[in-house]
Amino acid sequence: MELIVKNGTVATAADVYRADVGVAGGRVVAIGESLAPTNGTRVIDAAGRYVLPGGVDTHTHLDMPFGGTVTADDWASGTLAAACGGTTAIVDFCIPAKGQSLADALGIWHAKAAGKAAIDYGFHSVIVEMPDAIYEELPGLPGHGVTSFKLFMAYKGALMSDDWTLVRALKQAKAAGALVMVHAENGDAVYLLQNELIAAGRTAPKYHATSRPPRVEAEATARAIALAETIGAPLYVVHVSCGEALEEIERARARGVRVLAETCTQYLYFTEADLDRPDFEGAKWVFTPPLRPPHNRDLLWRALANGALQAVTSDQCSFNFKGQKELGRDDFTKIPNGGPGIEERLTMVYQGVNERKITLNRFVELVATGPARIFGLYPRKGTIAVGSDADLVVWNPEAEATITNGQLHHRVDYSLYEGMKVRGRPETVTLRGEVIVEGGRFVGAPGRGQFQPRAAFGG
Repeated sequence: MELIVKNGTVATAADVYRADVGVAGGRVVAIGESLAPTNGTRVIDAAGRYVLPGGVDTHTHLDMPFGGTVTADDWASGTLAAACGGTTAIVDFCIPAKGQSLADALGIWHAKAAGKAAIDYGFHSVIVEMPDAIYEELPGLPGHGVTSFKLFMAYKGALMSDDWTLVRALKQAKAAGALVMVHAENGDAVYLLQNELIAAGRTAPKYHATSRPPRVEAEATARAIALAETIGAPLYVVHVSCGEALEEIERARARGVRVLAETCTQYLYFTEADLDRPDFEGAKWVFTPPLRPPHNRDLLWRALANGALQAVTSDQCSFNFKGQKELGRDDFTKIPNGGPGIEERLTMVYQGVNERKITLNRFVELVATGPARIFGLYPRKGTIAVGSDADLVVWNPEAEATITNGQLHHRVDYSLYEGMKVRGRPETVTLRGEVIVEGGRFVGAPGRGQFQPRAAFGG
């Protein structure tokens, strides 16, 4: 064996037990007590630590153009930050330019990642228009390892798809074994409210939430589910932020609809009051859907605990406060939507374990196993089992820290979680058996990440 992680407590979505983990050829080859090293075997002592599967973040936007600018984090900084936070695989959104084929867009995204990605990765294909050529292209995407299609029901005049586009995507996805993902907000209603607010001189960041009330998210969620139900196709709802949308998902499941859903770390910690921080600081918290009234946080934690939500992702879409978020100083609709969080995700969700909101097994399910299973990476990723990739995180459950932006590895000039005290952090991370983070410090190399073709949706 090339590597043995000894004396740790292995934690998966199903079990917690004491064992050593042996690695060879990039895979887990043995799990058991007192595994014996041979000449040349590297040994990592994980006494007093958990050994977790590497995190899987299936909602990221790296090196992405948006709102007249480009995200601050590219594939080098974004994946390095992910690794330091305990994430070893991401699935990023590939967005075609107008008139561009999905295959050509994938080629561009492959080029963005090549030579830069520090961890493994895959792609979702975003559909922004549906001419016949795109419709006919969809069944071939699984052959390129892409088994999920994303549509936006918001951002009128830019990314927004109509219902005709959505139902056609659902039809093709069903036939191809792919999964349709939706950003569920009623874009027409949002556009109307935005125009009314700006005309009334209400331009501050807090009006971002006013223009996108919970009901526009709930309506679009219900509509997308109804269309998926009509077609008989599965559906995945991204970044659920409020109880009203959650109600629509649970109601649909009760009548047998195959609908899966995620929330994002930021919705578990912040509220709409953060958008009203002084000196335009609220712009840092402008992402979509917007933050909600405080009671929604408890609803989301409860949904994570009871299985109503299947994953927690980062929705990493980072823009600097200086020079980028400031583009909307006089008009909240011009603030680039998105925030950082790819590195903080595991640590912040783990605080739910400390606070007894979720179990340790459920934590692993939400940040690793669930996303991997839904998006065709499991059991290669998302678990610790013989034959799985040796993507391992040695986690110190007692490590205490205060989050500061200066300690993080992204290229953004702020962290949403600045000043928060946390307990439990990753210490050592391996990617296919190679140590890429040691003592919390990145020791890997850009370009070591590999594209991961994904299996058909099976849920």
